[in-house]
Amino acid sequence: MNIKKFQNKLKKFNGRVYFDYSIKKLNWFNIGGNTSIFFKPDTLQDLISFLKICKDNENFFVLGAGSNVLFKDDVFEGIVIKLSKNFSRISLLNENTIVAGSGALDKSLSEFALENSVSGFEFLSCIPGSIGGGIRMNSGCFGSEFKDILISVQAVNLLGEILTIPAKDINFNYRSCDLPKDLIFLSATFEGNKKKKEEIKETINIFKTKKEKAQPTKIKTGGSTFKNPIKQTDKKVWQIIKESVPNNIQFGDAVISDKHANFFINKNNASYKDMKKLIDFVKKNVKNKTGINLDLEIILVE
Repeated sequence: MNIKKFQNKLKKFNGRVYFDYSIKKLNWFNIGGNTSIFFKPDTLQDLISFLKICKDNENFFVLGAGSNVLFKDDVFEGIVIKLSKNFSRISLLNENTIVAGSGALDKSLSEFALENSVSGFEFLSCIPGSIGGGIRMNSGCFGSEFKDILISVQAVNLLGEILTIPAKDINFNYRSCDLPKDLIFLSATFEGNKKKKEEIKETINIFKTKKEKAQPTKIKTGGSTFKNPIKQTDKKVWQIIKESVPNNIQFGDAVISDKHANFFINKNNASYKDMKKLIDFVKKNVKNKTGINLDLEIILVE
């Protein structure tokens, strides 16, 4: 990427735009090199102005909480955009309807819903990502997904045009949706139902207890590595991996969690190549033993 082509034009964003910027500490794996351009817009106008300048560069990646991405060790020849806290506001539209900025954390939305006695958001307390990423992936757990509570999404395209997309016009699938990749989500409107705060809190506590028992916490991981192959077997993907792959397999500092076989861990200083070797090894062994082709849930940014 020719950074010099953009440097003069982007001077107006001083303090919000960076060149050759390290992204290693911005994702949960703590893996990755630098990105050619890193931009953290303060306002929507900031973002639109930036997009109009850089519209000829199609290699964009919008980074949320960084919980499900794996960056390569080399330079990402493109632009990484991370929305500032100004895109993380949450408000109550009416007693059942909540509007959340796409940069808000899933757990923050769950907490807000709890405080306002709105049910339907309990599952978000256990998803370690942002609203934007949750919509893109149709994230879910404990039988609920984003599609179940979503009313509409507000987004901006790479031309700087703002769009509002009703949920009914979005085709959601298991851990995916058909929204164009060049859309940057700004906010979303959700609908739940009124319920006593004590009942909502009880459900959240049950979910959190189940998660803590089953999944590793406070470690360098990208969360669930592979999607459950729901069309090929009733087994969960962690069961398939456990039955197909030695749990002590290791490539550099990339290892499989003892607690949950679908969580891969950066034990210390794993590289992208280490983690990719582990991913490929597991995928190949599962295919050889079961005939199942595993699909990644984490996003590889190369």
